[in-house]
Amino acid sequence: MKIDTISFFEALAAEMNAHPERFSILGDADMVAALVMRRDDDVFIAEVRFAGLSCESVREIDRAAAGAADFRLEGDLAAWQAMFADIDANGAATGRQTINSLALLGTDIVLRGDDPMGEDKFSRFNQTLQEYLDGAARVPTAA
Repeated sequence: MKIDTISFFEALAAEMNAHPERFSILGDADMVAALVMRRDDDVFIAEVRFAGLSCESVREIDRAAAGAADFRLEGDLAAWQAMFADIDANGAATGRQTINSLALLGTDIVLRGDDPMGEDKFSRFNQTLQEYLDGAARVPTAA
């Protein structure tokens, strides 16, 4: 499954929702993330909505709708592929391939938001987002 498809993020949501025990230790999350993957001549954006211990919904959106998310994580498709390759190889993101490290460095994947309170949700709930993304280790992926 290609990472720049809505079916991939739906598979991550199904994995998360099938295993709430992985998320209960992290506590409830309330956030809407826009994951922006820039491709050669276009962009793929997945809106991922979390509530409680589950992924409530996933949908493909355009740039205009991405502004309504609590925050956006934007990067070239290659940067996202590198992160998911690390997850696939190690069972979870490691070192500088965690979404927190990538966003803090701000070179390959950048945290953006129109509201400081929305951006703060990334800081508060990034471990839930990471655990969701780490579900890729249990979902077939392709470049």
